[in-house]
Amino acid sequence: MNDVSPPARTRRQDIAREWMRAVYPTAYVPMSPLEIELFLLDLVDVIADAVQAEPFAVDPVDVVGHRLVQAHFTGPDTLQRTVGVLGHALLFSPELRDVPRLAEKVVAILGSVSAGFATAMRLDAFDQQEEIKRALMAAKLRAERVLKVSEARFREVFDSSAFGIAITDLLGRCVEVNRALAEMTGRDRGELTGRRLVELFDPADAEAMTRSYRAVGEGRVARIREQRRLLREDGEPVWVHLAVSLLRDADGDPAYHVTMVEDVSELHLLQKNLDFQLLHDSLTGLSNRQRFATRLEALHGTSRAGITLYHLGLDAFSLVNNGLGHAVGDRLLTEVGRRLEAAVADQDALVARMGGDEFAIVVDNSPATPSVPAMVDRINEALLQPMDNGVALSATIGVVDRPPAGWDVAEILRAGDATLRRAKAGGKRQWQTYDKHVDQQVRHRQARAARMPGALAERELEVEYQPVVDLAGGRVLGHVARLRWDEVGHDECVELAEETGLSLALGQWALREAAADAVPESFGHLYFELSPMQSRDEDLVRTVKRTVEETGLPASRLRIFLDTRAMLDGVGEDNAQVLRDNGIATGLTRFNGGQAELALLDELPVDALVLDPSVVRRLAERPESLLHTAVERMVALIRSSGVAVLVPDLSTEHQAAWWAGVEVDAAFGDHLAPAVPSYELSGT
Repeated sequence: MNDVSPPARTRRQDIAREWMRAVYPTAYVPMSPLEIELFLLDLVDVIADAVQAEPFAVDPVDVVGHRLVQAHFTGPDTLQRTVGVLGHALLFSPELRDVPRLAEKVVAILGSVSAGFATAMRLDAFDQQEEIKRALMAAKLRAERVLKVSEARFREVFDSSAFGIAITDLLGRCVEVNRALAEMTGRDRGELTGRRLVELFDPADAEAMTRSYRAVGEGRVARIREQRRLLREDGEPVWVHLAVSLLRDADGDPAYHVTMVEDVSELHLLQKNLDFQLLHDSLTGLSNRQRFATRLEALHGTSRAGITLYHLGLDAFSLVNNGLGHAVGDRLLTEVGRRLEAAVADQDALVARMGGDEFAIVVDNSPATPSVPAMVDRINEALLQPMDNGVALSATIGVVDRPPAGWDVAEILRAGDATLRRAKAGGKRQWQTYDKHVDQQVRHRQARAARMPGALAERELEVEYQPVVDLAGGRVLGHVARLRWDEVGHDECVELAEETGLSLALGQWALREAAADAVPESFGHLYFELSPMQSRDEDLVRTVKRTVEETGLPASRLRIFLDTRAMLDGVGEDNAQVLRDNGIATGLTRFNGGQAELALLDELPVDALVLDPSVVRRLAERPESLLHTAVERMVALIRSSGVAVLVPDLSTEHQAAWWAGVEVDAAFGDHLAPAVPSYELSGT
């Protein structure tokens, strides 16, 4: 019998299950968890289909809240948990990622679900109240004929009801109102008697309400349920839900309209707050990323003169948080938002907080819009004025000026972020505009960096070996390990690994590969240069010792070169001493010859150094000069102290001859011999 795996769950099924887990504890429902999940899956389908439908309409979602109440999901926390699950799921579902104006649609749908749920709850209560009301009204009519006790019972319920109740004649005049309705309107009960009920509501609703009452009175509808704005005596609006039905006399003829009124102002306010919270930053009150993206899309599609995006990052904001506390930092962010809005108040612009200490401004350009440099100056001038705590800030800004019409919002925001990162690399209070060619180069490099961990795991990187040659006699002393990844050479591999945090893992792997290949005695010495991160590694000594033990490479044939910049920072200095104590020769790589670097030679126990490739390039690019004389004397001085000097990247015969004349100890480069894989090394 074949083993058939169950079909993979869809994202909608996952949302239904998450929804079931959220609402299951909130109310008793006579269904099993699986039945609840299947029931909610139908509702997820309705909502997801509505989000993706074009043109978009919220009407299909109206049934969701009603169906929840019909199924008895009516606990006090049911609606809150439903909104929480659906809001997160819809905004971040891969299925809906490309839906245009997603944030606005999600807000509309959540509002519809909330309103439908509240309406259904109200209707459920109204239905029960109306049954009581009908019995009481019938009792009232009978009481007028026979029983005064029924009048007392009716009066008790009528007066004590939390719902506002109004009995009106067929002309709409109030015959009787209860205390609850009088309190809602801020008027006395006696003042309301004889007054037309529709006069208590917003004038804009009067005509529609008159038509609704007429439809009930004529029997065209049994009852109406509507949400309207009741006006208090002081003019303040109160959102209420109405249920209107007809009361007939003993002969069955229409006699009165009975209107039940519930105050739903809090629910209306809750929905407005929900709308605001979904589209605004909770700290600053500015638009959040979702609302900003929607507005950016609209402006980009309709602007006549084009838009300009300013993506700001506050300079040194971490100093405020760490030095003065996060409470001060929060107040500062709020003040920054206020000042940015003031700076562009005369423009058709929107300011948003994108997250952390980053803000964005989109400006719909017009003939009166300042130039980009002028706008940048305006922004920084707004921030430069010290705030009440004495703190003043500046911003680094990436500018995307009039992006192409074919770009979507995601591409515009990505370009702004990339330009900001490039501007930050230049220092504080810098700004740059988007450069297509530079951006393409950076994206290509970043794509390589993103793929590098996978390439290492899949063994796509390899270690090659370049001979280290004694220039005086032409003898090969050993080989220096070099990394290769397709068209990416050693130096770029090291830089990408440093940027992505892969440096330690890559270094450990490369050292072990090289040590294993260097075991044959014909290989000579293994020269291994460390990156800054590898040089600072606290586990470096243990890694090197374990590698030597596991591969069988004699420690005396291994040369470890620590990064000079890392040693100047004072981190990892112990590594040089401990490695040497374990019989492993140590050195410095990327040595420039500055005063501080020369001082390292007195402080660290090193046997050799590798000059920085930039030194070799500068000497090759200019004729005999003061620099040549200085380097020649520096090499002689270093060698006289017992430290060997190695030269990298020799590419011409002239270079080799000059460095041989300087009497360096060894060199390597493509002119002497290219780097090759281990299987191409003769005798290994």
